[in-house]
Amino acid sequence: MTGKVVSINISPDKGMRKKSIKVANVKENFGIEGDAHASSEWHRQVSLLAIESIRKMQALGLDVDSGDFAENITTEGIPLPELKIGTKMLLGSDIEAEVTQIGKECHNRCAIYYQAGDCVMPKDGIFVRVLKGGVLRPGDSVVVADTDV
Repeated sequence: MTGKVVSINISPDKGMRKKSIKVANVKENFGIEGDAHASSEWHRQVSLLAIESIRKMQALGLDVDSGDFAENITTEGIPLPELKIGTKMLLGSDIEAEVTQIGKECHNRCAIYYQAGDCVMPKDGIFVRVLKGGVLRPGDSVVVADTDV
C-alpha cells in the first residue's frame, strides 16, 4: 500500500496547532527534530493524520488544514486508522517507522478542539516510533508493509 506525504508539521509546545516545514530531520528513536512531541522516552514519537480526515472536517464547515490537529505528518492515500499496531512503514527513501498506537483518548478538550471546533486525531490519527531516521519532505512516498487492511 502506497501513499504520500502531504505536509510535515512541528510545534515548540504540545497541544497546539503545528506549522508546516519544507524538510524534516527525523531521528531514530526520537522523532522530528524541533517538535515538542519528539522523545526517546515514549512510543508516540511521530503522529500521522490523513488529509482525507481533514477534508471530512472541512466538509463540515471547519476552517482547518494540515497541522491544525497537531499531527506531524499529513498523509494521503492510506487508511491510517485501519492499520494494526506493529505495522511497519517506509517514509521517503530512508525512514523506517512502526505503528505503536491507533487513535488516542482525550480526557479533556485540548486547545486544538477549541481552536478548530472539533478534533479527528482521537479516532483517525496514528502514532509511530522511528526505527531508522532520515530526511523527509512533502511529496515523499509512504509505503506500508504488507498488511491485511
